[in-house]
Amino acid sequence: MKSDQHSSKRSSELFHNFWRVNVSLKKVVQKTAIKNNLTVPQYAVFMTFASRGEMTQKEVGQIMQFPKSTLSQAVDGLVQAGYIDRHPVKENRREMQLILSEEGKKLYNHLKTEEGSMTQAFKAAADTLSDQQYNELMASLNQIANFLEEMTLEQGEGSND
Repeated sequence: MKSDQHSSKRSSELFHNFWRVNVSLKKVVQKTAIKNNLTVPQYAVFMTFASRGEMTQKEVGQIMQFPKSTLSQAVDGLVQAGYIDRHPVKENRREMQLILSEEGKKLYNHLKTEEGSMTQAFKAAADTLSDQQYNELMASLNQIANFLEEMTLEQGEGSND
């Protein structure tokens, strides 16, 4: 019984801490998005895509796991704002290639250095950890993410395609 209580307490603490991180991340993302005249989905899509400079919309969708309508609206808004260009893929005209525009590159560089942004928050948080703590944290997070991804696949909750 003691072991079961210990396990239950650990799972509760783990969930609570992930929840706290999630709530804090949402607040930082929302603040940064609004400050830069973006919606939260636009910001999330942009930051996922921008570091690579070029991806298909399908690849972004696979990473983001947004409903197709949310992804399309976010991409449309980023195209209209001039941050990304969209072109049909030569081999598959139904698929769209997203390319970071010059304005998009400027925005990405701004977002990476903007005080209070997600990038700066993670940099500051990572800087509080020793190399050993960081490596252990990354290994633990990867282990948890892999477990949860495997569990959801087994339960038939794959991608939104």
